[in-house]
Amino acid sequence: MQARDIAVSLPTVTTRDSVAKAVRIMVIGRLPGLIIVDDLSRPRLVLPGTQVLRLAVPGSYQEDPALARTIDEAYADQFWLDLGNRTVGDCLPRDPARPVTVPTGANLLEVAALMARTRSPIVAVVDRDASLVGAITLERLLTSLAVFGLGEP
Repeated sequence: MQARDIAVSLPTVTTRDSVAKAVRIMVIGRLPGLIIVDDLSRPRLVLPGTQVLRLAVPGSYQEDPALARTIDEAYADQFWLDLGNRTVGDCLPRDPARPVTVPTGANLLEVAALMARTRSPIVAVVDRDASLVGAITLERLLTSLAVFGLGEP
């Protein structure tokens, strides 16, 4: 099997989308992460869920955990609602890593090795023009491997 055989269409976001929208898309879709695309539907960044969470947590609290302990519980439970108009692009690192992608013809071992090496539970599948064809989640990959292996001795 190849990446194109198990890739699925997942919602994506752009750098112009709000962080709140990005978090909601991930939560509603029960996704392990998000793919951020440019205007030509090319993956710009693939973020595991923990990195999407980093977009929502103000940097000052990430850098100083003691500061987070000073916040009352009511605010702490709703901090992400105060994101205002912050966009995904506002919160990305200045030099983001290359997106975690595989070509449509990659075999499942290539996909598994990439996920393991990058610690990413989601991989973007791209065509020759680097346009997004679909995505493979860790769950989808493992399910495909398990089901394919059922017929084997």
